[in-house]
Amino acid sequence: MNETMLAAETLVTDGSGESTPYGEANLTGVAVENPSLVEGLLALAMNASGAERCRLQQQAEELLQDVACPSFFDMVSCWPRTPPGTLAVLPCFAELKGVQYDSSQNATRFCNVDGTWDNYTEYDRCLHIEQPSPMPSFEPEIELPTLIYYVGYSISLAALVLAVAVLVYFKDLRCLRNTIHVNLFLTYIMSSSLWILILSLQITVKLEVAGCIFLVTLFHYFSTTNFFWMLVEGLYLYMLVVQTFSGDTLRFRKYAIIGWGGPLIFVGAWAIAKPFFGSTSNLEHPNKLEIECSWMRESHIDWIIQGPSCAVLVINLIFLLRIMWVLITKLRSANTVETRQYRKASKALLVLIPLLGITYLIFIYGPVEGVGSHIFAITRAILLSTQGFVVSLLYCFLNSEVRQTLRHHFYRWRDERNILSGKVNNHHRSLTTTTSAPLI
Repeated sequence: MNETMLAAETLVTDGSGESTPYGEANLTGVAVENPSLVEGLLALAMNASGAERCRLQQQAEELLQDVACPSFFDMVSCWPRTPPGTLAVLPCFAELKGVQYDSSQNATRFCNVDGTWDNYTEYDRCLHIEQPSPMPSFEPEIELPTLIYYVGYSISLAALVLAVAVLVYFKDLRCLRNTIHVNLFLTYIMSSSLWILILSLQITVKLEVAGCIFLVTLFHYFSTTNFFWMLVEGLYLYMLVVQTFSGDTLRFRKYAIIGWGGPLIFVGAWAIAKPFFGSTSNLEHPNKLEIECSWMRESHIDWIIQGPSCAVLVINLIFLLRIMWVLITKLRSANTVETRQYRKASKALLVLIPLLGITYLIFIYGPVEGVGSHIFAITRAILLSTQGFVVSLLYCFLNSEVRQTLRHHFYRWRDERNILSGKVNNHHRSLTTTTSAPLI
């Protein structure tokens, strides 16, 4: 744009009859008297920005004695030295603040007879060029994982809601162990629902800053509670197997303080520190998942909540190793009913911990370029978004106790319906016999 601004069309005629730019014609005479000074200023002007170039030209023109409008920068274009009573003409800028303009047209500014510039520059002919709307492109590294997350979270949400309804509705399933499972399911439900809600609002409407901060804070809270209730699951089984205490030794209130109260401390500290630290993401090319809200962008402050989550995964891994060691020792000595119960619980934890723990640890870092980054993003989306579905499958729908309870209630409902249907049929038959009896 600087070259365009300096391409002035204001010309004067020199003594030889050839047309030369007015500024060049005047500076030639000065160059004869002070060649080193003018050459130095012009050399600096060639490598300077538009505003700086005009300033350097003005310094060079101070040596001239004739009346003329000096070089002037109007915050858009650099107008060259122009003789009085002349209309200066410059081609329109091709681009300004990211907007394309028609550079085939000209902008004008009038130089008054007293050698002062007019107050107004005529940019009316510099019209904005309408750019054709780009065709939407499908970007696998962004669009496909987002779609997978949306579908996976939706499936998990439906399965988790049904699992919670089953565990809460049937009184036969109410115990401390299942109560812990229900709370774990609730954290999955809330985090999945908030993710879907934030994405839907991003696509449909522009979310206000206050609403964005509220939803993002809630999302981080329930995501962190998810990890802490995983810790409660590991702690409960550890107390049951390794410490050889009843799992009911720790009452539910203590588990609830760990699962719901612990994340409040870390998320509260994160919410206090977040406004004072900027994001580290590239603002020129933001991720499509980001709402225009600084709280959605990643920063090193996020380790206030990510650090405890990683610590939970490590603790659960330690719990798992200790539990497996105790079980192997007991299985070598005897195969009692109690040991079989421990083995069942450990199998469930053995499936849960790699899925929720090691999966997260694997996907903390990954490739950022090439085909590997696409495969990494898609695999991560599939495994993380379907965790809730898998957990509900392991701890509810495939659980033998739950299946036996559902089967028992189904048979009971079927028998009651058959009995009721039999009574209705008997009553109907008696009415028919009474009606058809002959009158004496």
